[in-house]
Amino acid sequence: MKFQTRTRRMPQVMIVSLIDIFAILLIFVIVTSTFKTPTQPSFAIKLPESKTAVATETPTEPVILSITEDDRIALDDVEVPIAHLRLTLLEKLKSDPKRQFALKADTKAPFGTVIKVIDVLKEAGVKGNLSAFMDNASAK
Repeated sequence: MKFQTRTRRMPQVMIVSLIDIFAILLIFVIVTSTFKTPTQPSFAIKLPESKTAVATETPTEPVILSITEDDRIALDDVEVPIAHLRLTLLEKLKSDPKRQFALKADTKAPFGTVIKVIDVLKEAGVKGNLSAFMDNASAK
């Protein structure tokens, strides 16, 4: 008895249907993605507005407390050792209790010194917001 043998077909991947699927995915990605131009911010923030808020004027410029990368501390461009900083701050506050201070630290200033200066400011009774900004003096 002779059985009929079927010839087996090689398995094939239907590339035509895969190309259709990839084309649809590509169109979807292109349509749904947004492209950021270099002048646009990475995200937009719409801040709340107030109808009753009034801008206040600061009566005096803030006293700038500078810290350099080599541990030097200056109060309005006058170098002050950390040991005498508290007394100097108390004198400034005695003449004007509402005096504002701004902390200007170099980016390479030791973090420990910055913390010590903030502690001295608190001990001297500096209240309110302390403006702080970094100065990259070594890049100049």
